[in-house]
This record gives sequence, C-alpha cells and structure tokens, in this order.
Amino acid sequence: MKKAKLLWVDLEMTGLDPVKDKIMEVAVIATDMELNEIATFEAVVKVDEELMKSRMVGDFWEKNHVSRDALQAQNSEGQPISEVEKGLLDFIDHYCAKEIYLAGNSIHQDRKFIEREMPTLNSRLHYRMLDVSAWKIYFENALNKKFVKPENHRALDDINGSIEELKWYLTFLK
Repeated sequence: MKKAKLLWVDLEMTGLDPVKDKIMEVAVIATDMELNEIATFEAVVKVDEELMKSRMVGDFWEKNHVSRDALQAQNSEGQPISEVEKGLLDFIDHYCAKEIYLAGNSIHQDRKFIEREMPTLNSRLHYRMLDVSAWKIYFENALNKKFVKPENHRALDDINGSIEELKWYLTFLK
C-alpha cells in the first residue's frame, strides 16, 4: 500500500483562540503528493456544553447558525480529545509515511489547536506545512484569479474544498 505524505486536516472549533476555545470536530484526508486520497478519518470531540454556549456567539456563528447547530447537536456523540488523538495516531501509523506534512487552508491556526490539545500528534508532524492560503494570497492579489469554494464550515467538506483549490492552482503550472 502506498503511504500518504500529506495529512490534510480541518478542525471545527468553538472559536479561534487556542487558549479559550476547544476542538469540536476533526476530519483528516491522507493523500500522496499527487493529491490522491489514501484514507479518511473523522471524529467528534466531546466539549463542555457551557463552553460551547459561551464561545459560539457573535457574527460568525450567527451567519453560520446551521453549522453551529449541527456541531452542537452532535456533541453528545463525541469522544474525549485523548481518544480522538489516539485514533489519529493509529490512522497515521497505518496510512502515512514516516515523514508527514500537515496540509490545509490556514493550517497554522489548526496547528495551534493540535499543539495544545493533541501534543503527541503534534510531535509526529513535520515542522513544514502545506498551506493552501499562501497560494490564495498570491493568485488573488498578483494574478487577479480567484477560486471559489463552498464555505460549509464542516471539517470534511472544508478539506475536500482545500484539496480541490490546490488542484486548481496547480493547473496554472502545467
């Protein structure tokens, strides 16, 4: 079996502050460097309901109330973050090469949460990351070209959108 080199990750969190907020949903797609999918992992993280109510407020969550409500509704099915991390480590052991790069859109933000909530996973990841948002900045500002992807704010949908976005950017290199 071919081993993945890219670990595409998207996290849905109660907010963007890695100190105050928590991971609620994790999705991962492992791909090779040609962006061929090898395997997928999804998990729901159990989060304190009071934290969710206090942090999932404001304009962003009001605009995205369907995603907010779905994330809150699935919370009762969640697992402790330690179990989710163990599942991810098992996934990596099975599907990924020894050297694995984190990939995604604005992946540095997700990495902050991984560092804080899943330190063993963080220690297994290469320090370099493939951030699709760097391509977005260049294409939109220098080339006036824009990729439009749906913003569902659900982890697996967002990862698939990021992979499609990078594939689109790469078509300009051929």
